[in-house]
Amino acid sequence: MRQIVLDTETTGLEAHLGHRLIEIGAVELIGRRPTGRHFHTYLNPERTIDAEASAVTGIKDEDLIGQPLFRDKVDEFLAFIRGAELIIHNAAFDVGFINAELKLLGPGYGQVTDHATVLDTLLMARTMYPGQRNSLDALCKRLGVDNTRRDLHGGLLDAQLLAEVYVAMTSGQVALDFAFDADSDHRGNHALNDIVITRRPVVLRATPEELDLHAKRLDAIDKAAGGQSIWRKLESETIH
Repeated sequence: MRQIVLDTETTGLEAHLGHRLIEIGAVELIGRRPTGRHFHTYLNPERTIDAEASAVTGIKDEDLIGQPLFRDKVDEFLAFIRGAELIIHNAAFDVGFINAELKLLGPGYGQVTDHATVLDTLLMARTMYPGQRNSLDALCKRLGVDNTRRDLHGGLLDAQLLAEVYVAMTSGQVALDFAFDADSDHRGNHALNDIVITRRPVVLRATPEELDLHAKRLDAIDKAAGGQSIWRKLESETIH
């Protein structure tokens, strides 16, 4: 299965109020292992960044002068995610912003779900760890994922961290080590280098309770998607 772990940064919190994307970061997994392929771009939002958003990301208005517009990168981005399952933490936020950008370009681009399916790790975490904090930082701490490089939010680094969190949440069988070099001229700019599997997998069998929770989760995904999810399709193919 091809999966794309994705994160975005924005000028503010409300797409319907005209806030825009300023960064997209995404890394590719196949068979739950990183391939080394990634997509990363900063974007000129054609508006100012809220002070609160700038404080979180470290990205300032002047940093985005000369960066491409979303319409300049949309074809490359859609080609990268097409046919994959997108893994996103708080997917409603990121998908909402991407859909808003696609809408500005006209009906020909459709919505995110016309190009890929979506799995929300925040909803997954709330099911697995009810009543606990389930931010990306909290999950990193709970699952032993090293997030010491995360001084500021950044699309590509956060996507890499989420990939490690996702693997740990869904099996705990493998730890991923994504190596990043920081560009000294741009605090949010990270390049993806070598990826190393740091320990041998340990096979864990699901308990009956976990299988029941899995089935309920698939029911919820099917309902949200308005049809059969890719997980159901794979199960059906396995059975038949």
